[in-house]
Amino acid sequence: MNRRSLPLLLVLTALLLLPRLQGAGQPGYLPAGSPDSIALLPPPPATGTAEAAADLATTRTVSQARTSEQKAEAAAEIKLTIFCFSSAIGPWFQPGRFPKTEAFFRQIDSDTRAVTDIGKSFFQRPRPYAVDPTIVPLTREESFSYPSGHATRSTVFALVLAELFPARREALLRQGRDIGWNRIVAGVHYPADVFSGRVLGQAIARAMLGNPAFQRDLAETKTEVAAVQPQ
Repeated sequence: MNRRSLPLLLVLTALLLLPRLQGAGQPGYLPAGSPDSIALLPPPPATGTAEAAADLATTRTVSQARTSEQKAEAAAEIKLTIFCFSSAIGPWFQPGRFPKTEAFFRQIDSDTRAVTDIGKSFFQRPRPYAVDPTIVPLTREESFSYPSGHATRSTVFALVLAELFPARREALLRQGRDIGWNRIVAGVHYPADVFSGRVLGQAIARAMLGNPAFQRDLAETKTEVAAVQPQ
């Protein structure tokens, strides 16, 4: 092959693959670019301001005062799944019993992560323990801090689970808030990260609920849960 023709071949190959690559990254239940985490959320407190210092001080105080019980609870939620909400639903809600439900929430998880990752990459806020070495985190995260992915996903999970278990709505929403707060307890987030995650989570849930494919899969999930749920 002529060496001069190689760049042209690479360009043509890239153009042929581009539609496929774009389709592969298309969210399941969300329109591309919606909700826009950059447009929706205000920037985090600016470095060097009194607001940023207060945000950091709260994480320092809360994480350093955590009890062994709080530490265990926050550690159990590091790997966040819908089964972290079992205490709000019932002990019968356990992994392995709901294949459609678990697949449904894996798609929700994937879509939600895609939205939060855009915000994290844009705002690039360092984790609190990277700013203050006196903060000892329960885990170290490779991603940026703002917005909180856990707070976002726990809000989305809580709102969607409330569609499946309307009688448990208040307990589920409270659990979702607690999961976000536990990220401060764990020393891996500032309060502003968690508050922004809750706002973003509500926007994501609203967008998903308006999607026909989401509603179809939600209906199938309701049927599966109803077949197992104790009467």
